[in-house]
Amino acid sequence: MKTLSSLALVVAAGWISGCATGPDHQLVSVPLKATQDNAGHIAHASLVAMGNETEIRIAVSGVPDFTVMPARLYTYLYTGGCGGLSGKPAYSMNQTVRSDLHGSGMELVKVAPLSLDSLRSGNYALVVRGSAADGNHDLFCANVI
Repeated sequence: MKTLSSLALVVAAGWISGCATGPDHQLVSVPLKATQDNAGHIAHASLVAMGNETEIRIAVSGVPDFTVMPARLYTYLYTGGCGGLSGKPAYSMNQTVRSDLHGSGMELVKVAPLSLDSLRSGNYALVVRGSAADGNHDLFCANVI
């Protein structure tokens, strides 16, 4: 039942975001792919234009069983794609790492210090990573287009 309610949360967030995405590209919906370390979970990001910044709202269905609770999830933007991340992130969005729990799902709200247009045209990958206490595993990744 937990998986079903988590899936419903992420699907609803994606559906709402997808419906709001228009030709002006002020809101972009991005599904994140679970890594091997977080198989069976899903996540979705909504990128919202805020002038020279972009708000990133990420709905996460769950984390690996070995994660210390409450989960501490870190978010990064890397240049390049998910298949070949550069050594160091271009942007770290970790001023706060607390995750808001909604049932068995979580929501992260982050701000990227670049416009949505720059983010979409800059060949970036959005990465959600677990904490050092949990092994620093990448949990989700998406190419931002």
